[in-house]
Amino acid sequence: MSTAFLTAIAVIFCILFRILNVNSQPLRPSVWCLDPQFLDCIFKIAPVLREPYVPTRLWGFSGHVQTVLHSIVGRVKCPWPLGDRIYLSLFDGSTLTYDLYQPLVEGEDDVTVAICPGIGNSSESVYIRTFVHYAQCHGYRCAVLNHIGALPSVQVTSSRIFTYGHTEDFAEMVTNLHKKYPLSNIVAVGFSLGGNLVTKYMGETQKLKPNSIIGAISVCQGYNAVEGSKWLLNYQNFRRFYLYVMTENVKSIILKHRHILLSEEVRARHNLNEREISAAATLPELDEAYTRRVHNFPSTQELYKWSSSLHYLHNIEKPMIFINAKDDPLVPENLLTPIKEFALSRLRIAYVELAHGGHLGFYEGGLVYPNPLTWLDRTLVAMIGSILVLHTDPTGPKDII
Repeated sequence: MSTAFLTAIAVIFCILFRILNVNSQPLRPSVWCLDPQFLDCIFKIAPVLREPYVPTRLWGFSGHVQTVLHSIVGRVKCPWPLGDRIYLSLFDGSTLTYDLYQPLVEGEDDVTVAICPGIGNSSESVYIRTFVHYAQCHGYRCAVLNHIGALPSVQVTSSRIFTYGHTEDFAEMVTNLHKKYPLSNIVAVGFSLGGNLVTKYMGETQKLKPNSIIGAISVCQGYNAVEGSKWLLNYQNFRRFYLYVMTENVKSIILKHRHILLSEEVRARHNLNEREISAAATLPELDEAYTRRVHNFPSTQELYKWSSSLHYLHNIEKPMIFINAKDDPLVPENLLTPIKEFALSRLRIAYVELAHGGHLGFYEGGLVYPNPLTWLDRTLVAMIGSILVLHTDPTGPKDII
């Protein structure tokens, strides 16, 4: 073999070694929480937080691999839970749907988990299905919001789809759930964009919320869309690649429903140019050409500021738990400082940070083939239990002697 060939092989292995981050070791999650009672409750009901998170050995220490596998492959041996699709007609003419799944075992308490998926996702997304099935097995009823435009089988019937900051659709689902099950305790769970929506909803003072909401959990959100959009425009850490994928996903939804969203009347009303929308290469460009115009914002910066959950944290009154991974390629570490400070300034708020996990990945176990159940699935169900225990017994869980 030539020296040049061996050198090339060595360089490839070095790059792979760096990308896969295989020299890392499993670490325990870090937890920020001012409230010792809330923290004690979380640790007792979710002891997984006291244990190291062990990613899949060969590739699980890479946030990029975790993120890409989550978005392309999804979960291993993912179940397909059976539920009913609920249709709601909204005041603006929109058709909103959510899928309702009943518990598979009888629980001690009536609990409904109101789930808000990530950007362009729905009840048919693989990571949502796995979590729903695991929650059902623990006696929880689940309701999954289908973002308007995300389901191919449901037509868009008004001049809008979902956005990063409009919480009305999630609020409609929660209100409808409360009417169906007035005695059920509701815990809201949001993933990525859904985490921002759930947090913003919990902090919006102008919205009337059912008293049956006892807490919420946010997973892998960025908190600040103004700063987050700037970071995603950088090529560093492949962020521009992820931004391109997200942009194309949202754009495809808009163009698929162009006969409604880009009708002649809608284009004239909102001064839309279909060519500019089709040519948008980034979310800020797409939001400038479409989103901010449809929702009457003077600029994308105003839209992003209004949408960011960061500005609504101080109004949250119910217990909340936030989860992020340091190696999430979509959410830079810089965006996590405010939520850490918030968790150390308010009672019944906790922030959990993992060194690894990527964006909504959190695969665990195995050398190459991960466990069917992820760390996130196990932990979320336990955290729902801790919020429930705190609600039913404000003095916290009792030690069993």
